Amino acid sequence: MSFHSADWDWYSHCDVLVIGAGVAGLSAAQRSRELGADVLLIDKGTWRAGARPYPRFRRAATNLAQGGLAVVGLSDAPCGPGGHDSVASHVSDTIAAGAGHCDPAAVHTILSNAALAVQWLIDHGADFDRVESGPYARTREGAHSHRRIIHAGGDATGAEIQRALERSVGGIRLLQNASAVEILRADGHCAGVVVRDPRGPGLVSTNKVVIATGGLGHLWQVTTAPTGALGDGHMLAADAGAELADLEFIQFHPTVLFDAKAQGRRPLLTEALRGEGAHLVDCTGDDIMNTVDPRGDLAPRDIVSRAIAARMHQTDTDHVYLDARMIRGIHQRFPTVTQGCQSMGLDPAKHLLPVAPAVHYSCGGIVTDTVGHTRVPGIYAVGECARTGLHGANRLASNSLLEGLVVGKAAAEDIAAGSGHWPEVSAPAAANTVAWPQRPRGLQRPQLGDKDRLAMQAAMTVGAGVMRTHDSLSAAAAELDKLPDSGPVTVARSVVAAALARTQTLGCHTRTDDKDN
Repeated sequence: MSFHSADWDWYSHCDVLVIGAGVAGLSAAQRSRELGADVLLIDKGTWRAGARPYPRFRRAATNLAQGGLAVVGLSDAPCGPGGHDSVASHVSDTIAAGAGHCDPAAVHTILSNAALAVQWLIDHGADFDRVESGPYARTREGAHSHRRIIHAGGDATGAEIQRALERSVGGIRLLQNASAVEILRADGHCAGVVVRDPRGPGLVSTNKVVIATGGLGHLWQVTTAPTGALGDGHMLAADAGAELADLEFIQFHPTVLFDAKAQGRRPLLTEALRGEGAHLVDCTGDDIMNTVDPRGDLAPRDIVSRAIAARMHQTDTDHVYLDARMIRGIHQRFPTVTQGCQSMGLDPAKHLLPVAPAVHYSCGGIVTDTVGHTRVPGIYAVGECARTGLHGANRLASNSLLEGLVVGKAAAEDIAAGSGHWPEVSAPAAANTVAWPQRPRGLQRPQLGDKDRLAMQAAMTVGAGVMRTHDSLSAAAAELDKLPDSGPVTVARSVVAAALARTQTLGCHTRTDDKDN
């Protein structure tokens, strides 16, 4: 198959095309450039001139991440016996939080490479909080057995990682206000990408594409994800022949700042608050977690979100409260949380904070191995859009930025190695693999209008929320079938189909009609 520049409004070529500009995409782009590749980076955000001599990718979810990087083995705190943290302990915590649905080999590989990747990030200028100019300050979050999470700016870790990586890629070839709409193949291998930007549809000729487009949060009404998280990368990969799996495992963050009048993106209250002593109470002041799980407020997110949803149902309320008033110096330790609360007239040092679960993170996605290979030669996927097997049925807190960093960097190194080895990557037998329908060309797919978007989000929120049943999911499927076959609607249908197919509760997929639950 050949492609001619005359068939398009514009044409370009590169060695490596990276789609998306969060921690995973920027890590892949920068490491590829270091290794000598001609890299083109595309991002949906609009360029804004400013004081920075390098681009700012405002839509990247990495900007919003509060908690940190869960990492063992940095040089300032070496692992050791006798109660010290270890990679084995981190692996064990990850698999436990993932409800046993993780790929143990993938978990071990990614976490074993964590310290090296984080040091690479530090070498590129990321500045993490230290204890009185000594070792890195470490906190603990839900389901972690040790204080292994490093952070920056108190609770602005993602913003610092994004800043450092944006600075590192300064001068890289860049298209902003651009959307990838279709990956083209020749003889089964990636051959190029159709990209739409203000000039019209164009072709980027390349045989290496790294999809780093993030998650699915805006398929629902309320989410912590940035605008535009609608499964773009999932559509690209599946249309090109890659597998999707485990889409039913949508993690709801248990403590998202509640506002009955607000939809779209809402600020979360980082799990590190509970790591420093905050606890959940209901509208009567009763503790929520003390009788639910022996880990209390530091139980895995799926357990905490489920407990909150159950208590809200019991008390006929739409939120509960997080009490963080006992945390000394909370304004200094958690400035991002403080700012979000103040926007609603709340002071975390003085007030109970209204919270409710909201869509946060997709644990499934494009099936890959630990260097980002999909089953389509030349197509890689990294970050939240990918399913490496690390997260299983429920993500362990602060493993997401880490995964994007480790696998993004590894994908670039694999491309540079040029081994040509493309293993048969597929989901394990227990996974819920989606059979993707035949789609028209990306440029011909209908766009998602505002009315259809609201209808889609309402159907997903009511039918595919924290608590699910066969009837609720079937009703959501029926509503989605009434909508045009836009990309987001197609992804939403696939999420619902996967949730219907898994009839038992597992991790963050809760079926209240599970007779064995």
